[in-house]
Amino acid sequence: MDQQTIDPAVVEAEVEKIRYLSIHALRARWRLMFGRTPPKGLTKDILGRMIAYRIQEEAFGGLDKETSKLLDRLARGDRPNELTRRLKPGTILVREYNGERHTITVAPDGFQWRDKTYSSLSTIARQITGTTWNGPRFFGLRASNGLKPAEVSAAPPTPRVKPPKTGRSSVRASQAVPARRGSAHG
Repeated sequence: MDQQTIDPAVVEAEVEKIRYLSIHALRARWRLMFGRTPPKGLTKDILGRMIAYRIQEEAFGGLDKETSKLLDRLARGDRPNELTRRLKPGTILVREYNGERHTITVAPDGFQWRDKTYSSLSTIARQITGTTWNGPRFFGLRASNGLKPAEVSAAPPTPRVKPPKTGRSSVRASQAVPARRGSAHG
């Protein structure tokens, strides 16, 4: 269909009709649209949704390449890149390292640092430090302990060390103020 001669109201009416078709009518419509028998496990609801999507796709166009690639990755079981979803172009990241301030700008095609665009924060972190770093962690976007960055305090947590067991009571005397002899309290 030519996209310029399409009336959205006509497409909407055609999609609305799908809701009222029987399972047998949906299967017949599927065969006309897709040129083969629909898979047996599809319910009436799923058949209707897929046919409605195809009607809209033919009228208005399909998914863009980026969305198709994302859906393919998700179908393979890959996890979505949380960092890409959170950081929008124009976001500025600042990190001080060895007394030098580094400013990174999120760009549509990567990360800009020192007038050059890099595809990953890890590459920039490696350039800054000379060692291998997880870029999001280096720039404070991901915590090393699995918490979200907002849940991490500015100072690293102090490890708790248990005193060695000595067979004595775990109750310890307070070191605050020694009690005075001859007072009314004691």
